[in-house]
Amino acid sequence: MSTEVPYTVSVPESKLDILRQKLALIEFPDELENSQWNYGVPLSDIKRLVARWKDGYDWRAEESKLNKDLPQFTRDIDVDGFETLNIHYVHQKSPVTNAIPLLFVHGWPGNFIEVRKILPLLLQSSPQFPSFHVVAIGLPGYGFSEGSHKPGFAAEQYAEVAHKLMLSLGYNEYVTQGGDWGFLITRTIAQKYGGKHSKAWHTNFPASTPLQFSSNPILYLQHLFTPYTEAEKAGIERSKWFAREGRGYFEEQATKPQTLGYSLADSPVGLLAWIYEKLVNWTDSYPWTDDEVLTWISIFYFSRAGPAASIRIYYEVMHSKGFLQSSSPKPTIPLGVSQFPNELRITPKKFHHNLGKLVFEAEHSSGGHFAAYERPEELVGDLRKMFGKKGPAFGVVPGKNGYEDRVNANL
Repeated sequence: MSTEVPYTVSVPESKLDILRQKLALIEFPDELENSQWNYGVPLSDIKRLVARWKDGYDWRAEESKLNKDLPQFTRDIDVDGFETLNIHYVHQKSPVTNAIPLLFVHGWPGNFIEVRKILPLLLQSSPQFPSFHVVAIGLPGYGFSEGSHKPGFAAEQYAEVAHKLMLSLGYNEYVTQGGDWGFLITRTIAQKYGGKHSKAWHTNFPASTPLQFSSNPILYLQHLFTPYTEAEKAGIERSKWFAREGRGYFEEQATKPQTLGYSLADSPVGLLAWIYEKLVNWTDSYPWTDDEVLTWISIFYFSRAGPAASIRIYYEVMHSKGFLQSSSPKPTIPLGVSQFPNELRITPKKFHHNLGKLVFEAEHSSGGHFAAYERPEELVGDLRKMFGKKGPAFGVVPGKNGYEDRVNANL
């Protein structure tokens, strides 16, 4: 079994020097009058962020905060048919002996920083709600995890890495939470390792497919004769907007990621604009500070494999089994869903039953794609309800209910 190595974020000064040089040489494009966000990120936003990145932003201070807030490690993981990858992750145990092991899986353009706000909440102990041992994986090719050097590294391989990481930490039985690609990866974990190892899964990105009469006739008929709620109507319109105005990045990353990768790797401003657009458009009016944005982007820019590595998952998944396969077996372990109104793809609630054994649902009035970062209290609250003493997934991990032994008498 591989050895866990403590990790400290420490970007070489030479890389900081190169970043400053490139920012000093930037040439901005022109901009149409009164175009605002219609054509993409406004020029004024990028000029402001670049000026801050070049002269006022302190990466070393942010680096220190990351190292203080997040206990980080690396470990080698062997991937069947591929190679051994050195994986970066956050791992912190709860003070509660019977805490529930939870694997948190990010997506794109996220990274391990998405666990930052929910980590202290998940670790909290109380007679009223369960506590968790938390593992937040840096997916291969993201942040400070090594990326695969071979083609074909798709959902099954990401799931394998995450699962083997949990086993290497001694968590033979665990639950998962994920959004964006984290949804597909945790779903794949539930399909491949569900029952014996993965005991339940929760997602804030329930990318479900339409109901079919042949597979679920009762729900299908109920759906036909049940009017959409106002939230569902708004969700359908949000999904239409995204398909029409926001999905271009997906097609490029899923077809020619290498071509795009040259710009992301060579131009820090190109990388900034490419991801900043998503941070703004995919959230629900989240009040981003410039330094928050720049820390997020800097993790991509200084990433171990380079920012191009993070987008290859689009190509690999879409050229393997695709994003969603209605014919693939549904996971049989308990599933929880949290719906946030500014998500990118929102389907009617009944469709969620197509994802698996749905036991918990929560619908929120605000929040977007990065739920763990935008609405940490709400997301953690849902996990507490799902796995708490009165929740539908209470006790799914044998011997790990999230409560101290002294509280058991009150269960």
